Amino acid sequence: MAGARGRAAAVVGLTAAGVLAMAWVEGSLSPAYPVKSALKIAVFLGCAGLYALFSGDTAPFQALRRPGRLKCPALLAAGVFALLLGGYLLLSPWLDLSAIPENLAAKEGITQETFPLAAAYITLGNSRLEEFFFRGFAFLTLYRLGYGKLAYGCSALAFALYHVSITSAWGAPGLIALMAAGLAAAGLLFNWLDRDGSLFPSWLVHMGANLGTNAVGFLLFL
Repeated sequence: MAGARGRAAAVVGLTAAGVLAMAWVEGSLSPAYPVKSALKIAVFLGCAGLYALFSGDTAPFQALRRPGRLKCPALLAAGVFALLLGGYLLLSPWLDLSAIPENLAAKEGITQETFPLAAAYITLGNSRLEEFFFRGFAFLTLYRLGYGKLAYGCSALAFALYHVSITSAWGAPGLIALMAAGLAAAGLLFNWLDRDGSLFPSWLVHMGANLGTNAVGFLLFL
């Protein structure tokens, strides 16, 4: 593979390919959640693996082993959890999220009985997979190659667009646009937390966010 420019182009292309592949899985195949999760693991690890194979750069896989600084991320995780759950409890009289459980059952095969297991995987496993792909691969690789602005923008945008394909049926277009903007901002924050080369800071905050949304999910399934 060519020098820094060629590697950077490969990272951007493979990141886009991973997001588009999962958007196709989400929109066209619409498999049950366990199948979709297996496909997501294959796609995200496959894209990073292809880059490592052709570039010889295995650094994206090393970010999983560095602990990083966790005090600030732990406080952020607790704050995000409280904000999401508290915000829902405060605004629930004006929010209509009643369609979400039906959507999850019809589209993902997630029911009230299977939601606890899915929530545990989403919090622990899925969050780590996403942090590996969007931060460990997309952000940190571009950042190390010297493309700082591209690293922040590409990773945050891909993170937001990927989640839009998941949540597009959950509400009105205005709500989806607001969620996309929030996810892009979260992606920028996660990138900044991981700038020293470890995935654990962003993974911790990501877990806090997932715990908050899953707590809301439990309330919706009641």
